[in-house]
Amino acid sequence: MQLRALLKVALYAVFLLVSASLSAADEPLSREALESYITPPMSLGDAVNDRGVWQLLNSGGGEAGYVFETEPLAPLPGFSGAAINLLVVLDLEGRFIDVQLISHNEPIFVSGLPEHLFIDYFRQYRGHSISESLVVGTPYGSASEGSALVYLDGVTKGTASVRIAHESILAASLQVAREKMSGISTGAPAFPKADHVEELTWDELVEQGIVRRMKVTNAEMDAAFADTLWEDDDPEARDDPDGLYLDLWVVDVGAPSIAKAVLSEESFAELQDFLEIKDTTEPVLLIDAARHGLVTEDFVRNTAPDLISAEQGGFPIAFRDSDIFVELNDAVPDALHDGAKLVIRTDRRLGFDPISEWTLQIKALRSHGSFMPEIGSRTLEVDYVAPERFYTRPEVIKPAPPWVDALRNRQTDLIILGVFLVGLTGLLLSSTNTLAAHRHFTPVRLGILAFVVAFVGWWGQGQLSIATPLAIVRTAFEGGSFAFLLYDPFSLVLWVVTIVGFVLWGRGLFCGWLCPFGALQEFAHHLGRLMGLPQIKPSAVWDARLKYLKYVVLAGLIALIFTLPSVLDKAIEVEPFKTAITTFFIREWYYVAYAVSLLLLSMVLFKGFCRYLCPLGAVMAIGGLLRVRGWIERRVECGSPCQLCRVKCNYGAIRKTGEVEYSECFQCLDCVTIHDDPSKCVPLILEGKGRQSKLSQIRVAVE
Repeated sequence: MQLRALLKVALYAVFLLVSASLSAADEPLSREALESYITPPMSLGDAVNDRGVWQLLNSGGGEAGYVFETEPLAPLPGFSGAAINLLVVLDLEGRFIDVQLISHNEPIFVSGLPEHLFIDYFRQYRGHSISESLVVGTPYGSASEGSALVYLDGVTKGTASVRIAHESILAASLQVAREKMSGISTGAPAFPKADHVEELTWDELVEQGIVRRMKVTNAEMDAAFADTLWEDDDPEARDDPDGLYLDLWVVDVGAPSIAKAVLSEESFAELQDFLEIKDTTEPVLLIDAARHGLVTEDFVRNTAPDLISAEQGGFPIAFRDSDIFVELNDAVPDALHDGAKLVIRTDRRLGFDPISEWTLQIKALRSHGSFMPEIGSRTLEVDYVAPERFYTRPEVIKPAPPWVDALRNRQTDLIILGVFLVGLTGLLLSSTNTLAAHRHFTPVRLGILAFVVAFVGWWGQGQLSIATPLAIVRTAFEGGSFAFLLYDPFSLVLWVVTIVGFVLWGRGLFCGWLCPFGALQEFAHHLGRLMGLPQIKPSAVWDARLKYLKYVVLAGLIALIFTLPSVLDKAIEVEPFKTAITTFFIREWYYVAYAVSLLLLSMVLFKGFCRYLCPLGAVMAIGGLLRVRGWIERRVECGSPCQLCRVKCNYGAIRKTGEVEYSECFQCLDCVTIHDDPSKCVPLILEGKGRQSKLSQIRVAVE
């Protein structure tokens, strides 16, 4: 017994001490490795930083976006404790071009569900923007049509892993967007109010600053080019220094009331039709009543004007021509009707905020020489901001935290599980002896175990696994987040109840009542007895020796965390839980053969896997050290001289002294049944008959 106690203490130390052999975090992939993920004609450009962010180049070598891994940027631990690493390709507008799985150690996909389901899930991101509210799952309480949320289909039985991957993608993508694509808005843009109606005149627009004007004289342009190669290259400016080179009028016509005050009915209707099709467009009307003209002779309609640019908040704004026929209404001064007119547009999703100040930039060009002339330019700027009263900024509908979505998606299951657990723990806490003494105790127990297999196991996917404690150990040493535990609330509830059970009963609550595979083994045992199969009962010496195996297996798995983490997921397959419960025996044949062989073994060796090999059972036995009470009643005669309970205990959890070894007790209540039955308990029988003197004879008979 001292050796077993030392083993338990040693395992506690492994859980709590930092190992010097902990492997370092994975470095970002090399350029050669990343290039294999890029689909031609796209190619990989230069590294942007040392955390795995690269330029994405188009076929012409121009920058088209960014390529990066999620693990270096957002190393959120999965259920194995290791991060799920994905390759994300974003365009310059913040849209997902591609998301691919690079590596993972998620137990359910390593050897359980087909990995292609995990890979296929990530294809759903293509075409979506980081500014959209993307969530995993199905709408809660209403249809998805018209919702501000975009729902991505998860993977049945793998939802928790999918949610972790989703959070990794968003966390990494938004980080890149903020650092490298700061012009991209990750919030809700301001939109014109559809119901705001206001009668305005041109003069009122000018007076209120809704129309901005910038005048530049020829003399001012000459001064701008003074002392340069081009100072004498504009004869018209020299002949008429007081004349206007640029008479620019700027007005944002996104709001219908403003557009109606500026444009003719025909142009207004054309603009509204255009905005209806491109509902994220913000149009700006430019008028030049002087000789600049806004564009060059080489300008092509529906492209970016070559002389016009803009910036907001220090970042460029992409404007392009709307190719809309522009005719002003009669209230606009006649001088502007004959000027150059252009409606340029930008996309609010690219970060443009019409109600925040932005700067329009107009290039003024001069050429020097007649043969291959040299071109000089100066930039003229005018600030603009649209009035807030015409716009609204819709409230951002943020997706609920993943753990909230998980709770909602499993609400009914959690209610049923909660009722069951409250009833079971209440019964075992207050009426253990009454339950054990019931004449239909065995059918009642088997009925509960059948519910555990069918609902808790196969339906609810609540089979606890050694993978969770190992992931906790790995996360603790690597300093990661334990948020992954919240992604599977069904199992988390079972873990909480199991830990509470440690204090009240030791390992018995889970191992005896809540483990689906343990329940299957118990059914196999009863079937073996009905079939009359001979039962294997190891001697007390071998039983004690074999029980050490589960601690050795547990120690080996913990050692792999720090030495060979890449093989840990395969090593965890020492548990048959994934095969028998998670995938319902639908796996590779060798996994199925292993799980079935353990069940066949249980037909002749009572719950052999649970008693001798289960690493989770070792964790449960260690957790059972928290037990604060001896809940199984004993008599003075128990163990000396009566040995009936010890002989009848299938788990070998009762010592010769009569004491219960709670680290091996599975709470089957067989000994409680004997203890309370005056027709089975030897001390009670003799007490009833007044034959205490013959205890020694009965002891010999029993043995």
